[in-house]
Amino acid sequence: MPAPTTASAGAQWFALHTLSGQESKVKLYIEKFKKAEELDDFIFEILLPTEVVSEVKGGKKSTKVRKLYPGYVFIQAKLYGEDGKLINKPWYFVKETTGVIGFVGGDRPAALRQAEVDEIYARIEAASGKEVPKVQYAVGEEVKITDGAFASLTGRIDEIDPERGKLKVSVSIFGRFTPVELEYWQVQRLTE
Repeated sequence: MPAPTTASAGAQWFALHTLSGQESKVKLYIEKFKKAEELDDFIFEILLPTEVVSEVKGGKKSTKVRKLYPGYVFIQAKLYGEDGKLINKPWYFVKETTGVIGFVGGDRPAALRQAEVDEIYARIEAASGKEVPKVQYAVGEEVKITDGAFASLTGRIDEIDPERGKLKVSVSIFGRFTPVELEYWQVQRLTE
């Protein structure tokens, strides 16, 4: 995590509780209007952690962006003065933003601990550049192959490679079990 600049010294991370589905609007509004409201010295960074999720519906693979913390936006801001009192201007600006329910901690917002901030950044880093399957599989699970040369056959998962999004599935071909490498979206649970 970058070291705080002299301008952001005294800034802390806070969690904002937002209306469901309004997280992106809240983030964009604060980023857009903090300069106009002359709050650049109080509001520094706004985070809306997301991940890319893939799923197959009707034989078609689709991807979408899913929020890691639905209903929350994280903001790095200077809300308290040297005297420990709440600074009204940034607090009211953020609190009155359309879609914001309030700060976690209410009228006396509680700053996130460094371990919590590190966890948020770790989740962002882990999700960065990766496509996460909507369905998680387990070794030994029976699956039906829905795509490719082995479509409509069933098999058992022998290995899972989440880094590459691949599964090694044993399929019975002519009475012998043969390992086949497939992508997550090419199989589905037998119970689905």
